[in-house]
Amino acid sequence: MPVDKSGNRIRQMFGDIAGRYDFMNHFLSGGTDIYWRWKTVRLARPDGEDPILDVCTGTGDLAFAWRKAASASTRVMGTDFTHGMLKLAEQKKRTRSVSFMEADTQHLPFPNDTFQLVSVAFGLRNVSSTIGGLEEMTRVCRPGGRVVVLEFSLPDNRLISRMYQWYFRNILPMLGQMLVRNRHAAYEYLPQSVSEFPCGPRLTEIMEEAGLEQTSFHKLTGGIATVYIGYKPEQPE
Repeated sequence: MPVDKSGNRIRQMFGDIAGRYDFMNHFLSGGTDIYWRWKTVRLARPDGEDPILDVCTGTGDLAFAWRKAASASTRVMGTDFTHGMLKLAEQKKRTRSVSFMEADTQHLPFPNDTFQLVSVAFGLRNVSSTIGGLEEMTRVCRPGGRVVVLEFSLPDNRLISRMYQWYFRNILPMLGQMLVRNRHAAYEYLPQSVSEFPCGPRLTEIMEEAGLEQTSFHKLTGGIATVYIGYKPEQPE
């Protein structure tokens, strides 16, 4: 049975765990999630002064990483549809050049062709329609700009993949529920959503269906996470 990614379920689930979200990310990944975001920014460095958008921003960690890498005059916007996450992002904010807004990734409140970079970290698999989210991210990206996705994936090595999936399905949900008790089994949802989510060439195909070109993917930490990059075509003269 497909995992339930209805808007209400996702919003309530992440609202339940918001207060411990950053701690759990760092704890369950051994701090590797910090490296993954750093590498994402290295692979898709901001270029110019046009604004940057990070959707499904959660508590804003990737938005803050873009802010550090961008020029001083570049504004960074983070959107999420979970109010509790955005409240924590606002508390972490140390500069006025980063702002946050409550918005659904499938219905972004921005004009076409606005942002030099539109990113999402560990959030695209939570959007009910993968291609719908990518199409909306592409719409608000400027021509020649980039759409960047950082997401969990499955390791290539068969033995490592089996060990990883066993940990993911058996140990992680138990630890998650012990440390962050919640009504929506968030840490059972995590491995289910990762196993169903398209990765590698299949996701780049969907990115191209959404209107992007020159797509590529870069595996991190043996394939546990992957960075995907696609370019929005330049407008013909």
